[in-house]
Amino acid sequence: MQAVGRAYRSGDVRAIYLIHGSFVGADALGLFREVARVSSAAAEPLRRLQKQLLDALAKDAGNYTPEFAREFEAAISIDRKPTIPVRLFNWSSENNHIGRADGAVRLIAALKGDVAAKAGRILIWGHSHGGNVLALLTNLLGTNAELRQRFFHACRSYYRWPGFEHVDLPEWMAVQQLLENEDLADLAIRLDLVTFGTPIRYGWETNGYGKLLHFIHHRPVPGRDPMVAKFPHDAEEVLTAQYGDYIQQFGIAGTNFAPGAWAWRATLADVRLGHLLQPGIRKRKLLERLKLGTRTHAEGTNLLVDYGLPTGHVGQHVAGHAVYTRQDWLLFHAEEVARRFYHLIG
Repeated sequence: MQAVGRAYRSGDVRAIYLIHGSFVGADALGLFREVARVSSAAAEPLRRLQKQLLDALAKDAGNYTPEFAREFEAAISIDRKPTIPVRLFNWSSENNHIGRADGAVRLIAALKGDVAAKAGRILIWGHSHGGNVLALLTNLLGTNAELRQRFFHACRSYYRWPGFEHVDLPEWMAVQQLLENEDLADLAIRLDLVTFGTPIRYGWETNGYGKLLHFIHHRPVPGRDPMVAKFPHDAEEVLTAQYGDYIQQFGIAGTNFAPGAWAWRATLADVRLGHLLQPGIRKRKLLERLKLGTRTHAEGTNLLVDYGLPTGHVGQHVAGHAVYTRQDWLLFHAEEVARRFYHLIG
């Protein structure tokens, strides 16, 4: 890890962000967001409490914890050299378009406000749909003004009252104005993005990032295309993660959860956003698309890694999806990123 730290410094990395996936965030049901519309002071303690409880239960199984971030930061620290901060970025973790879009918008705000990230490179690790938060981020940063305007128009009911000028999620308006008034190309090209077990969902905008790398837990099946996931023959294959990460395989378009019944504004925005982001996707063809077994993203470098058969029950390995955030694999991932991005030798 000391060698990794030196490589990151030679690559001018100034800050590292870790982004969790779905269901392990501070507001997986979107309930506290609705509370925040009335009182942010009341919602914030609830968010913190939920995240603390989930961290205590899940630990590092498909989840980035404060302990993981502290270990990462300490391990790459070098005496008498400035510390590279390792930050946790928490988003709601809702399994829908608007939840991930909200994460992308708030991440832009966080990056712009991070003094350590004002110059040099920013390394971001995204687990599961945290990687799709990054995909949307690249589109917001790198696309043209017309498409960006369509994005915010589709989401307008989410952050402002329909038919009124009142905005109750001001972060959205702030980022919209930021994207309209400032050229963020310099920020985009300094972003080095790494995804772990991210399902194939949204396209990546080439102009919205500097470097892109994907880790995917995959165990090839003899006699079949080594790049394609096998559709499970029975439940036992999933319960034992026989052929890799089934959440990455199954979490494709058509598997969203609708926002809660109490969040009609979020539901409206989610439907509109779905038409924009994934036009033509039909749920009735979900099984057909799942059987394609697509593992690799259309952009970036895809690393299909056989992490081996997991131990424990499915709740512990999450159908092969929990391995990426285990502290046991931190050295492997950090070294591989250093080799691919920052020319680590050895």
